[in-house]
Amino acid sequence: MAAVARLVTLVDVRDDSTEDPRTNAAPNPSQPVRRTGWAAVDRPPARNEGARQMSVSARQEALLVDGRRVLLLDDRGWTEGWGSSGNVPDIWAVTSVEDIERTARFVVGPDEPFAGRSQEDMEAAHWASLSEVLRRQGVVVDARELKRLPHDVVLSERLLARVARDDLSP
Repeated sequence: MAAVARLVTLVDVRDDSTEDPRTNAAPNPSQPVRRTGWAAVDRPPARNEGARQMSVSARQEALLVDGRRVLLLDDRGWTEGWGSSGNVPDIWAVTSVEDIERTARFVVGPDEPFAGRSQEDMEAAHWASLSEVLRRQGVVVDARELKRLPHDVVLSERLLARVARDDLSP
């Protein structure tokens, strides 16, 4: 029986150059990108303008001991942006790798409590849900065991190329 070694969250840039996965077609460049669960993202600014908005997708997988990967979540992500007034820096230049990694861990759950639920309720439901996703794909693992696994966040090369990193400065 397959065992889960770790959880991996893959993070990438989400912008209007990305094809729409529902149609495999590039979006209409005159329209903002709209997808269920995502805020509209305007076309990227020209090179001489600072980007006012960044949109990022997060996909979580379980890495099995035998090297296989099992998809857990592919509907997560976030958008951050500056207001439209004044001269603002490029949002990518003021966003760190650590900021993105921290936010990625947050957006893949567990969710914040709502409707009278406690944080413990939310965590239990989250881990039970992921355990059920794995069970449906033939991997039996206890929710408490999943919660204790290491959780890596891997940023795409595209995303890393946009983030200002101190270690790349001359």
